[in-house]
Amino acid sequence: MKKLFTICLFAIFSILQLQAQVKSPDEFLGYELGTHFTPHHKVAEYFRLAAAAAPKNVKLIEYGKTNEGRPLLVAIVSSVDNISKLEQIRKNNLSLASGASNNIDLSSQPVLLWLSYNVHGNEANSMETSMKMLYNLASGTNQQANDWLKNTVVVIDPCLNPDGRDRYANYFNSVVGEKPNSDPASREHIEPWPGGRPNHYYFDLNRDWAWQTQLESKQRLALYNQWMPQVHVDFHEQSYNDPYYFAPAAEPVHQDITPWQKSFQIVVGKNNARYFDEQGWQYFTKERFDLLYPSYGDTYPLYNGAIGMTYEQGGIRAGLSVVTNDGDTLTLKDRIAHHFTTGMSTLEVTAQNHNKLLDEYKKYFQQALTTAPGVYKSYIIKPDNISRLKKLMELLTKNKIDFAFGGDKSGRGYDYDTQKEESFTIGRNDLIVNVLQPRAVLANVLFEPQTLVTDSNTYDITAWALPYVYGLKAYASKESIKGKYNSLDESKVASSNIDKPLAWLFGWGNSEDLQLLVALQKEGIKVRQADQPFTVNGKDYPAGTLIVLRVENEKSIKDIKNKIVQVSAKLNKPIQAISTGFVDKGKDFGSSVYPILKQPKIAIVSGNEVSSLAFGEVWYYLEHDLGLTPSIINSRDINNLELSKVNTLILPDGNYGNFIDEGLKNWINRGGKLILMEDAIESVLEKKGFDIKKKDALVKKDEKPEASKLLFKDKDKDDYENTIPGAIYRINLDASHPFSYGIGKSYYTLKTDRKIYEPLTNGWNVGQLNEKSLMAGVVGKKVRTELKTGLLIGVQDSGRGNIVYLANDPLFRNFWENGKTLFGNILFCSY
Repeated sequence: MKKLFTICLFAIFSILQLQAQVKSPDEFLGYELGTHFTPHHKVAEYFRLAAAAAPKNVKLIEYGKTNEGRPLLVAIVSSVDNISKLEQIRKNNLSLASGASNNIDLSSQPVLLWLSYNVHGNEANSMETSMKMLYNLASGTNQQANDWLKNTVVVIDPCLNPDGRDRYANYFNSVVGEKPNSDPASREHIEPWPGGRPNHYYFDLNRDWAWQTQLESKQRLALYNQWMPQVHVDFHEQSYNDPYYFAPAAEPVHQDITPWQKSFQIVVGKNNARYFDEQGWQYFTKERFDLLYPSYGDTYPLYNGAIGMTYEQGGIRAGLSVVTNDGDTLTLKDRIAHHFTTGMSTLEVTAQNHNKLLDEYKKYFQQALTTAPGVYKSYIIKPDNISRLKKLMELLTKNKIDFAFGGDKSGRGYDYDTQKEESFTIGRNDLIVNVLQPRAVLANVLFEPQTLVTDSNTYDITAWALPYVYGLKAYASKESIKGKYNSLDESKVASSNIDKPLAWLFGWGNSEDLQLLVALQKEGIKVRQADQPFTVNGKDYPAGTLIVLRVENEKSIKDIKNKIVQVSAKLNKPIQAISTGFVDKGKDFGSSVYPILKQPKIAIVSGNEVSSLAFGEVWYYLEHDLGLTPSIINSRDINNLELSKVNTLILPDGNYGNFIDEGLKNWINRGGKLILMEDAIESVLEKKGFDIKKKDALVKKDEKPEASKLLFKDKDKDDYENTIPGAIYRINLDASHPFSYGIGKSYYTLKTDRKIYEPLTNGWNVGQLNEKSLMAGVVGKKVRTELKTGLLIGVQDSGRGNIVYLANDPLFRNFWENGKTLFGNILFCSY
């Protein structure tokens, strides 16, 4: 009895000691949680101090930094016993995710719950909630949590987007008065452009999980794939006029999501509802937020064996308090309470279902090794463009998808280009993805030619098949085909070494070629480009080939050869030197078909008129893919451009109608290049000097409008006949035009709207649709009719300058690799 008393006394003393060590958020901050927005550095400091105060219960991992230098970190919280063997738990978890048979005792292996907060910066209560969550799990003061942590390891990421979060919080804190103003029309509820939602480069990080184009995503997913949780929750906010949303999700739900994954969402949802019902809090489920697009914080975990869920609290831009349409006042404290409740509820139900979660998780990956999740067992991708194939390899590697190369097998499969069953043979460098592997579902979701969509009311795009994204020839086979080699055969083309050549030649058609051109131009080297194919010394060179003439450049650059060697070596590009301009076929090098490429001096328009996401795509591409430093200007300044400082102006998706004036037209006529992207085209319709015309919807003679068939109960659903949430179309290119260099006769684009234009009567109709252009994705009947034919890419000459009409976004979320070649052609090529 004395011994038992001593043990109890020790336990009580330990809890009291923890209580003294781990401060509550209120104690640490010096104000009550929910009465101010806390800057990110203070939250990071709180997480560090909590980890230092309770090292036996908390392990802190700083997994990277943002573009602005803010730390990215997670706190891993569990029982003393679990934290003491945390590395073994992680290894066991990865073993379960490998699908391999193992002797892991699931009853002693904790389940892993990952909580992700504040991926959108202005959904700002999440990071505040993370502190409350950490305190309740780490302090030892919450006995229920102590019990749940015996068989659960919780990963808390307080803020996935610190740069965006501080952009929002800093603005709010700078304009709020002594007391917050609850009127939604007051300025504290109206963010200035670009808003706090995106990251530093204005990307939506919640759509970047699979693609990992952004610094935050790359670092976070590297950590995620080192742990592979069984349950993942992504905490968000929606309009402050909406109640709380939690799973189960809405349709469409991808067919590869298992019955167990769907059923457990219901289990979690019912437990959340129980707590909300006790408080009388409003909520909804099974609406709006679907499970289809693979790059969300709920779908990506689902396609990797976990239970992935989104929780949405009403509150975007709600500040510290706001009056809703219902006349209620919603406070930050309310929002924190709601997110905290669902977080704890999810921990509870995860702990209670510990054995079942691990058992189903293990089965998920074991089944992946034996049963293909979809129609096809193998995907064969041809090495049409080695650079883009390598980019695809990088994406697969980041997502832990296995692949191999080559073989001597032939077969039949679905041809992504013809959309028919065709014969194929496998070459040495053909990339083969066999889906009988641990990441089978994710591989199938990313490659399947047609994604089954059960409901058009989807929240995002409905097509993303990687062969279209990368512009590579591919086949989907029902046979299980395995590659023979682990790596590409990169027999390098040897650089020719002529002491005093007539010219050096370089290829064209991928990112490295664009980088080479930028590097050469930065050195002051004049670079020409072949507008037609040619043959010299028995070797064929396609249109687009870059040419550096020695004598032309020696006049200003004495060590031209060394400069060429240095630049090509840095970018690992072989040099083809030739000693004659007398070609075997085509035009000799003195012909006008080899123009000097103008070095672009680029400006991008920013501001309230511009889609911040569209602006960010262009900005990021120019800086990170090409190494350029564009000027960023406001819409009001586009009529005051100096050609010597700006010769290329990009208007991303936006509304510029009030700013298009004579000054801009004069700049174009003097030699400027204007690139109008997406809705920027709408800004010049009917304006003098712009020949683009919208294509009218086809209406048959004497056709009477149909009576509406929409029922009132379906008022919130999409009108399926008029929807196009995001589908892939094949654009037929003018193969002789410089825009097509490195691409060919066709280009695959993502179409997210029904806008299409009449072919130009004066100009170049570079890219058009025909009746067989739709390749994949949801497109309503009426939209299909409108998009049968028309112009999507055009160029109009205007004086000595050009106007480029680009109806679709070739830089979509920076993962549309084929579009980068197109956009590079638009920036650099002469036409």
